[in-house]
Amino acid sequence: MSAALPYRWTGEAFEPLPAFRKAADREYVVGAVYRLEEVQERSMKSHGHEFAFLGEAWRNLPEALADQFPSPEHLRKAALVETGWYDETVVDVGSKAGALRVAAYARSKSEFAAVVTRGPIVVIREAKSQSRRAMTPADFQKSKSDVLDWVARLIGVPAETLQREAGRAA
Repeated sequence: MSAALPYRWTGEAFEPLPAFRKAADREYVVGAVYRLEEVQERSMKSHGHEFAFLGEAWRNLPEALADQFPSPEHLRKAALVETGWYDETVVDVGSKAGALRVAAYARSKSEFAAVVTRGPIVVIREAKSQSRRAMTPADFQKSKSDVLDWVARLIGVPAETLQREAGRAA
């Protein structure tokens, strides 16, 4: 089944919005029974707020951290990985030298990946996507909160202060 299609309750039935009628005809069988589940839409305001506080934090990074995070996107992805919002790949290369070569290759393929070696093992952690398609609204809110807390600690301010200042900047 493809992505959830939008329907309108008429008081008697759920009807697909006009632009989605053909997709509903392709997707569903007339007379079959389907369960509907409400999908909570993520607010663009909340999504924009995350980018506002990340931009604010990035502009206020201590000088010692500036090279580590060359952009707000680097900061966001590092925060996601550090707070557990990542996909992990573990590869046993068989030797320490091989692991170092595989790690160098992995780093060259993604400037955002966290790559470490442990003897013959390479661990690659890539931040989970926060796109609407990849995360539920609840997961997005939790990841956003985790990122806010981590970034606030990194720059040495209370999370509430960073949140408030980002709200003013947005």
